[in-house]
Amino acid sequence: MLIRLSVRDFALVDALELEFERGFTALTGETGAGKSILVDALELALGARADASVVRAGAERAEVAAEFAVERMPAVQAWLAERALEGDENRVLLRRVVDRNARSRAFVNGAAATVQQLGELGELLVDIHGQHAHQSLVRAPAQRELLDAHAGLAPAVREVGAAYRDWQRHARLRAEQETHAAARAAEREQLSWQVDELRRLAPRPGEWDEIQAEQSRLAHAASLIDGARAALDAVSESDGAAAGAVAAAVSRLRALTGYDGALAEPVALLDGAAAQIEEAAHALRRYAERVELDPARLAEAERRLDALHSTARKFRIGPETLPAHAERLAARLAELDAASDPEALREQEAAAKGRYDELAAALTAARRQAATKLARQVVAAMKELAMAGGKLEVALRPVAGGSAQGNESVELLVSTNPGVEPRALAKVASGGELSRISLAIQVITAKAAAVPTLVFDEVDAGIGGAVAEVVGRKLRVLGAERQVLCVTHLAQVAAQADHQWSVAKLTVNGATRSRVTVLAADERVEEVARMLGGVKITDASRSHAREMLRSAAREA
Repeated sequence: MLIRLSVRDFALVDALELEFERGFTALTGETGAGKSILVDALELALGARADASVVRAGAERAEVAAEFAVERMPAVQAWLAERALEGDENRVLLRRVVDRNARSRAFVNGAAATVQQLGELGELLVDIHGQHAHQSLVRAPAQRELLDAHAGLAPAVREVGAAYRDWQRHARLRAEQETHAAARAAEREQLSWQVDELRRLAPRPGEWDEIQAEQSRLAHAASLIDGARAALDAVSESDGAAAGAVAAAVSRLRALTGYDGALAEPVALLDGAAAQIEEAAHALRRYAERVELDPARLAEAERRLDALHSTARKFRIGPETLPAHAERLAARLAELDAASDPEALREQEAAAKGRYDELAAALTAARRQAATKLARQVVAAMKELAMAGGKLEVALRPVAGGSAQGNESVELLVSTNPGVEPRALAKVASGGELSRISLAIQVITAKAAAVPTLVFDEVDAGIGGAVAEVVGRKLRVLGAERQVLCVTHLAQVAAQADHQWSVAKLTVNGATRSRVTVLAADERVEEVARMLGGVKITDASRSHAREMLRSAAREA
């Protein structure tokens, strides 16, 4: 979710730092106060097009930064990892800078990025509904994903995708066999003797390092034995050996500690040294007994080293990579062996297609059922939002040859007036209607949708009274599942919010500025009363405002 928005020298805003909370937040203020400036600023951070007009008059550049919490958003984290754009754990920071020459720079977690990358990431983080660009619901893939998620079909879609890819793989093998039969036969013949040679050699993982170490030890066995015995004589077994000398020193000094306790420390150190010398002597003795001169084994090790080295040189690889290379060649030969039987390939392809057809047909049936239910639920919600007579259809369009997503694409078709043929959601003319349709869909599918933050602008255009209260209630319900921000001029909508911000225009040193205030409970009463009563706020409008806020709190 969105947790922080920082705006500098953007439009009428000189400096603004906002911290966001969960739930439903209403942005209110007088007409012309600049309520939509925050939405515009957020859009800029999400990759919207920009020109010099966004830079505040007199400033050199405009800057917007949006910080998001992404703890339970694996798609976002995978997107960042794929592009090496990770930042602080479970946080994403998008930043956009536009100078007065319209030059734009974009950053993701402090690293330079493209505006296109901001847009891709933004679509995973925020949906903006209204007359704005970031509306995932108007994109066909998002409509299919929404239907599938709402109906719990994601596992079935993954299964269909796997079956489709398996079918396509078998189809490619069969086509390649038919097209490149001669070349494959030549490749298979060459691989056969290579695999046979490697099987006879039978290199083991790690063998090259092991055999090198063994050869070195065997080749220097005499020197190793002589060295170990000489060291053993020096520390333990010869006249004047270190063990005896240290023992004599300890004995003499211990007798003197009675006269001066300061000698106790060197005696203790020499005691430790004597013990270590004794341990070293035991280890040297065991080593000298274990190392043997074995010319036959040395010759065998040298022959094995030579065989591994010469084979690796023939294949132009390092000797240590021979086992992995043998596995790759054997796998490729097995693939060619399978591909050398055209009839078997055709049977495998047909079986894979049959599996896909079966799964895709079941997915189509489930989608049809889910589409009918979703359309019915959304139409009911549209009626509550002053679109009685409106209609929504979830069209399943056949996809020739199928796809990894099944045999159909999904398209939402809407009409907002009786007798009007439903059209694509993206072609609905009215921004307010589009926002309310989006609201109806989002409320129905809130638990399934993936985008955590929703912004509604003009959702209440052309409505009022009871319908406005319904809109507010639905936004509050949606806020229980997702983070919701709504720009509104209706008291009935604002009263239902969990949080309310007021946007106002001020004149500072002759310049117009926009300011945002987070309203406390008593301030909310004044603002809702203003929205109800206009310029002059009366006791009656304050009383009405208190009742609206209390009523909304009771229903929450």
